[in-house]
Amino acid sequence: MPQTKASVAVTGTGVRSRPRAVLPALCVTQITSWGVLYYAFPVLNPTITKNTGWPAGATTAAFSAALIVSAIVGIHVGRVLDHRGPHAVMTAGSILGPLSLLVVAAAPNLAVFTAGWLLAGASMAATFYQPAFAALTRWWAPDHVRALTIVTLAGGLASTVFAPLTAVLADHMSWRATYVVLAGILAALTVPAHALALKAPWPPAPPSPSHVAGGHERVVRSRAFWMLAVTFTLSAFAMYAVVIGLVPLFLERGYTTTQAAWALGLGGAGQTLGRTLYATLARHLGVTARTISLIALGALTTAALSTVAGPYAVLVAVSILAGVIRGNLTLLQATAVTDRWGTTHYGRLSGLLGAPSHAAAALAPVAGAVLAGPLGGYPALFALLAGLSIAAAITALGARTKQLEGTPHLQPR
Repeated sequence: MPQTKASVAVTGTGVRSRPRAVLPALCVTQITSWGVLYYAFPVLNPTITKNTGWPAGATTAAFSAALIVSAIVGIHVGRVLDHRGPHAVMTAGSILGPLSLLVVAAAPNLAVFTAGWLLAGASMAATFYQPAFAALTRWWAPDHVRALTIVTLAGGLASTVFAPLTAVLADHMSWRATYVVLAGILAALTVPAHALALKAPWPPAPPSPSHVAGGHERVVRSRAFWMLAVTFTLSAFAMYAVVIGLVPLFLERGYTTTQAAWALGLGGAGQTLGRTLYATLARHLGVTARTISLIALGALTTAALSTVAGPYAVLVAVSILAGVIRGNLTLLQATAVTDRWGTTHYGRLSGLLGAPSHAAAALAPVAGAVLAGPLGGYPALFALLAGLSIAAAITALGARTKQLEGTPHLQPR
């Protein structure tokens, strides 16, 4: 593990201490945390329901409950991050994650299975992007977009690495044994990384921008904040329903689980590609134009997945393109607070802004599974999700902030 001794970097606003180990550590832990706690589930769920006899809607609801817990806990996590930094929060979360998966693996019934996922939700809140973004935004500002891009580039590989790995493990052992192996990988890679790399002193919060008067309370009450929350909520519901629904969409069209897992994994590679393009996009488009454009493009890729039945290579190409858009949307949300209201209350504002979208992401998997039947299958579901994305692009018009409208993001420097 790299040393945690801070290096000194000169930025546009002065000298700021940046712990050398943080960036590589968070790259590793985001790949592993997302890969094990999130992307393994859609690969394993068909096997879980087949072997246990539990309804697919019930197992998906347990996973969705984890995401709801993550959204709720994330609000408190944001407050802690602003004041104390990420060390204790992310270390505790990386310990809880493997323990929760061991509960899931050993579950004798659906109730215990659900309880394990509820614990996993608390781990997600403490280890996924929100705390990592808060750490990088405070330590790397004003050049934080570069650091965010690097970490999300790595995080985009989570499905690329862990969806196929999970499928291979499941081909050679039970789903329970697979989760035990994945829990061991999660513990081995994330606990020491968070415990050792995030020990550096937490710098004081910078002052609020001049146009942000009245503190975070006034921001939270503003029309722009709530319209942005609506936009991200609709977009998140559509995006995560697509991610979780991609495997059953492929299965419904006659492809194998392994083929579906590779399509999901290559979509993760698309996310990585997309994130390399975000800085250029941010330099040329203002905040609102960027938001509308990316969400509208997401609607187009979802519509394509709905209407294109094959061949397999074409579906994979569309999945990769959808991943490119998802990758940009992740950075769009990561920079939404700083683009509009600065970094002073980043943890608190991002926690509040993200809570409804995280809840929507939590409901999306079970809602998608429930709606697919009455709608006539996953192609029709994807058509509905494309419509929701279009609605999200429209509501983004109401999230304008006068001070920043039309001003492209000038980072990274």
